[in-house]
Amino acid sequence: MNKGIKITGGKYHPNRKKRKYEKQGKKILVKLGKTKTKSIRIRAGSKKIFLLTCDVANLLVNGKSKQVKIKNVLETPSNKFLARQNVMTKGAIIETEAGKARITNRPGQEGCVQAVLLEDQTDKKR
Repeated sequence: MNKGIKITGGKYHPNRKKRKYEKQGKKILVKLGKTKTKSIRIRAGSKKIFLLTCDVANLLVNGKSKQVKIKNVLETPSNKFLARQNVMTKGAIIETEAGKARITNRPGQEGCVQAVLLEDQTDKKR
C-alpha cells in the first residue's frame, strides 16, 4: 500500500500543517568530555536544560548516590557505532572510577547522567 494514496489513485491531502509544538526536536547526542549544557525555551516560557558533553555521573550504589568520573563508554545496546564515538544514551554501559555502570536516564533530555553500578557476574556464581 502506498501511504497517502487512495485505492482509486487519488491523493489524501492533510487538512493543516504541523504546529511548532507538534514538530520533533533535534536528536541530541551526549558525548564524553568536559560537562557542557544548553538550555532552550519550551512551551509556557519554561526552560529545558540538556547535555552536550559530560564527564561525571550520579552513581547509585546500594541505595546511596555519589558522583563519579566517567572514563569510557563500553557498549551501547541501541547502536554499536555510538559506543565507538563515546556517545551516551539510555542503557549504555559506561566505565567509571567505581566500576562498570549502566545509564538509567536519557541524558540528552535531562541535563545529567544517572547510572546504576553493575554487579560482576563472577560474584553471583560464587
